[in-house]
Amino acid sequence: MKYMTSDEIREAYLSFFEAKGHKRLPSASLIPDDPQLMFTVAGMVPFKPIFWGKVEPVYTRITTCQKCVRTNDIENVGRTPRHHTFFEMLGNFSFGDYFKKEAIEWAWEFVTKVLEMPEEKLWVTIYEYDDESFEIWKSIGVPEYKIIRMGKEDNFWGPAGPTGPCGPCSEIHYDTGLEVPVKDGSTPNPGNTDGRFIEIWNLVFTEFYQDEDGKLHPLPRKNIDTGAGLERISAMMQGVLWNFDTDLFAPIIDRIQNVLNVKYKEDPKKDVSIRVIADHVRSVTFMIADGVLPSNEGRGYVLRRVLRRALRHGVMLGAKEPFLYKIVESVVKKMGHVYPEIVEKQGFVENMIKSEEQKFINNLSRGLELVQRIVANTGKISAEDAFKLYDTYGFPIDILRDIAQENNYELDEKGFEEYLQQQRERSRKAQGEIEFAQKTGYESLDIETHFVGYDTIESEGTVLKIKKDGEFVENVNSEQSVEPIECEIVLDVTPFYAEKGGQVSDKGTITWKDGKFDVEYVYNPAEGIIVHRGKISGKLSVGEKVYSKVDEKRRWTMRNHTATHLLHAALRTVLGTHVKQAGSLVEPERLRFDFTHYQALTKEEITKIEDIVNEVILKAIPVVTEVKSYDEAVKEGAIALFEEKYGDFVRVVKVADFSEELCGGTHVKNTGEIGLFKIVSESAVSAGVRRIEAITGINSLTYLRRQNEILEELKDKLETTVNELPLRVEKIIEEKRFLEREIANLKKKLVNPESIASNFKNYEGVNYLANVVEGIEPDVLKELTDEVSDRIKGIVLLVSKLSEKIVFTVKVPKELVEKYHAGNIAKAVAKILGGGGGGSPTFAQAGGKLPEKVPEAIETFEKIIRREVQ
Repeated sequence: MKYMTSDEIREAYLSFFEAKGHKRLPSASLIPDDPQLMFTVAGMVPFKPIFWGKVEPVYTRITTCQKCVRTNDIENVGRTPRHHTFFEMLGNFSFGDYFKKEAIEWAWEFVTKVLEMPEEKLWVTIYEYDDESFEIWKSIGVPEYKIIRMGKEDNFWGPAGPTGPCGPCSEIHYDTGLEVPVKDGSTPNPGNTDGRFIEIWNLVFTEFYQDEDGKLHPLPRKNIDTGAGLERISAMMQGVLWNFDTDLFAPIIDRIQNVLNVKYKEDPKKDVSIRVIADHVRSVTFMIADGVLPSNEGRGYVLRRVLRRALRHGVMLGAKEPFLYKIVESVVKKMGHVYPEIVEKQGFVENMIKSEEQKFINNLSRGLELVQRIVANTGKISAEDAFKLYDTYGFPIDILRDIAQENNYELDEKGFEEYLQQQRERSRKAQGEIEFAQKTGYESLDIETHFVGYDTIESEGTVLKIKKDGEFVENVNSEQSVEPIECEIVLDVTPFYAEKGGQVSDKGTITWKDGKFDVEYVYNPAEGIIVHRGKISGKLSVGEKVYSKVDEKRRWTMRNHTATHLLHAALRTVLGTHVKQAGSLVEPERLRFDFTHYQALTKEEITKIEDIVNEVILKAIPVVTEVKSYDEAVKEGAIALFEEKYGDFVRVVKVADFSEELCGGTHVKNTGEIGLFKIVSESAVSAGVRRIEAITGINSLTYLRRQNEILEELKDKLETTVNELPLRVEKIIEEKRFLEREIANLKKKLVNPESIASNFKNYEGVNYLANVVEGIEPDVLKELTDEVSDRIKGIVLLVSKLSEKIVFTVKVPKELVEKYHAGNIAKAVAKILGGGGGGSPTFAQAGGKLPEKVPEAIETFEKIIRREVQ
């Protein structure tokens, strides 16, 4: 069998199916345009709406190499040959075009003719009742004994929920020749062995619809969904059993060896850690490049978990400082020519990973301190404590195990695994709940609303559906009710914009002869359906003619929406093209824009961004909207803020050559309608995500008037001019500082260091002293502590009471640091005083808020010195 690189296999596959009439499309984002899924987990995900019949395909034959992320079996990564969190899925898809015959024949042709895999190494599995596939495989020369019939659990793809499209599947397996146990004692085959036969190709024949009773009905349009794992095929074509030994991972593992100064394939335990890092660095690189950022929920939590798992294994290999960000370069060099987004975002990805690494190392240190505290109190590490350390601080059980073994501590690892299993079950259940999201009842309706709100704010329409108390009704009547009745209305035509893309919904009224409906909220529960939620006064029936009118003032939300586009473009101009929208809120009064960036903006950068946006506004540039194919829009440079489905036509909002984005929101006709753009705040949302809040139009004028009122008020109070305000304030601040220094010096003079020092005690040759003073500020307290420590040549704790809070300092002479640690003493004292703090071995400063606990704190300090407590 010939040797082929992963690049050659990928290109050969896509070219082969192009020659068979397939449209080659680039990989979709790892963030699917699907609220039911957290990540793109398979090649078919971008085409899910087509498979479900919700969207008509532009191309009936498509081929892709799709980047995917799955973390279901993350604990197996690095320990088995083929488990990964990131992988590439080769796929060819047919939407109502060819079916089983062509799919099977072309798969066999590619494997045997293009890849030149020996036919004697190949086996096939089919669904046990799929006689049609059996005959097709037999007709192309596959021996009957190598066509294995399997049950529904192995070779039938069920619907994504209780109902939906489904069908049998057929798989091609490669025989590695490994000697493994045979379950039934007969000839080894894919159905009776584990680990010998590797599935390299899966053909899913979507030909049925499963109803609520589980019955299967033939679909009028049959589809093909194919998946072939690039990593697995590469391993077979390169003569290796482990995917990690292919050229996809070789340069990454080489880099890991250099950065961490370790050797691969010398120590089995270290090999697991090296493979984990190699897999996980691919995942985090692609996730961050596609806009996923570390957080404590959703996709961000998955990213953080994968990233920290890689870091844990780095620590096990001896890493004491951030290292993972240094390995990103090897991923980019290996895969950047296929996925240019990781080349463009390399610097941003490295900065994000390094920032997370620094945080994790800090958490690791905190975890070690907690371990010491737990063991000091209980003499062991319980399952609950181990799980808390793992779940809250990301503290690896492997390191806990090492600590326990080295110090003869008891570690309840079995109990820990039980806690972990419970967490996995909760996670899997939650993922299942996400996958099968609760339905609203609108999904199954065969109705459609025509939205005319881009061109007008009022229109006539007909009532298609009325929903009250969760049930569809033919009519509703509020005449017998004291208050207006809450309900939902669907029209055939509406000018009301439904909330989406960060823009809040319109409000307004729907009127007719016998009543009025106050529209409070508008949303899209299903493709093509717009629902108006609000309160009705009067009688209304399905089929009745109505008149809709949007609140004009609220519709000026479009000022802020167009402004977000201009802001986005300005941010990319000033900060760099790594800037990507991470969230937004567009309301009538303001706009909020979250974006990816690794540090706070400077005043100069904010000013420059404001200037750029306002210059575009002053030019009154027409805002042009066009509907184009997704491919055409992206080729022209439109920014896809939210990944669109392949095959969809998209709406492009363009402001000359300055901004071009895919967007379904409402916008002004020209930039001049926005008015003055003013940034009012810039802050952090999470690591690597910043937030800008801004205002436009009359709201900017109101804001500036208020700022001017404040200036006038300050000017009058300080008896100066507006221009001289900064100098006047600076002078007041300097006077305040002078007076504070004078007060501090007077207080210091009132305290006699010599008198305090005279009260020291001694324990086994160590002088120590604890004393309470009143109203001494921290900086003066530090000087006083140093002086008293020098006088007694020993350890000093000084506590100062400041109104309702406490500050204290601890000083340990250098010659005593081998026995006592000032920072640790301060932490113990602060814990009693209800505060926190710490410091170096020689000096520490901390605070508290429980003055009544001062005597107890001093007693604890003295016990620490006398070695009565740790």
